Amino acid sequence: MREFVLSHFQAKLILGARKTGLDKYKVSLDLGISVSEVIFNDTGVRFSNDVSVSWSEIDKIAKDEKKCYMIMTEGALPIQKSSQLTHYILSLYPTKSAPTLLQSGFTMHRIKDCDPWEDTLQKIQSVSPVKGHVLDICTGLGYTAIAASRTAQSVLTIERDPDVIEIARLNPWSEKLFTHKKIEIRIGDAVEIIAQLPSGKFDRIIHDPPTMRLGGELYSFDFYVQLKRVLKRNGKLFHYIADPSSKMGGRHTPGVIRRLHEAGFRHVKKVSNAFGVVAIP
Repeated sequence: MREFVLSHFQAKLILGARKTGLDKYKVSLDLGISVSEVIFNDTGVRFSNDVSVSWSEIDKIAKDEKKCYMIMTEGALPIQKSSQLTHYILSLYPTKSAPTLLQSGFTMHRIKDCDPWEDTLQKIQSVSPVKGHVLDICTGLGYTAIAASRTAQSVLTIERDPDVIEIARLNPWSEKLFTHKKIEIRIGDAVEIIAQLPSGKFDRIIHDPPTMRLGGELYSFDFYVQLKRVLKRNGKLFHYIADPSSKMGGRHTPGVIRRLHEAGFRHVKKVSNAFGVVAIP
């Protein structure tokens, strides 16, 4: 059975179309990637021969601006999990473009004056051209790995939390994370996995950790030493930090730059539009 995913953006369009007296309507059932036709009747909306949802459930989705919903034969179910690893609530958070991951109240992509896919591309572009072997640390919804796989020879992406990967499996925008032959996913602690990787393996590294409060070890001197070790001599590292003009970004960026230098990176420069730094060994 095909999977259907809605957010409040699509639900509001469906309700608006119903008010005009239409009996069918074309709307995205995969969060904006494509458009399909749904059928209206007195009791609700029919998505396929065996999947229908009541008008009350469509109304519930329209009122919930913080979650996306999977449309199943048993009804509309929020794409949300309680992480067994961190005990944080994880949910797929809708935007007008690609959704992001909401974890412990933090969105894992920039959504103010930017959208998650644009945020990803700015990170990728900071180390362009993206080529050869790429290491992507903190998979999340997989957008970085997917974008890098367009031009890279291979992408190894590391995610600590299996429940994050399960959220990604339900996200239409993450499909290529699981189907692209160039992408390898490893689930585990990046600190432990990187220590096992061969020296000088990667042409590019995109390091996109959560906040220091959630992943402080990924900002440490010892971890930066490992980043330098696995990066080729002429490679490039992008390290996301935070908005440099924000209180958090302003507080953490100088320390990150200092530790990267201490770890052996010769050149480290701020990339303000991508909210991070680029470092060259």
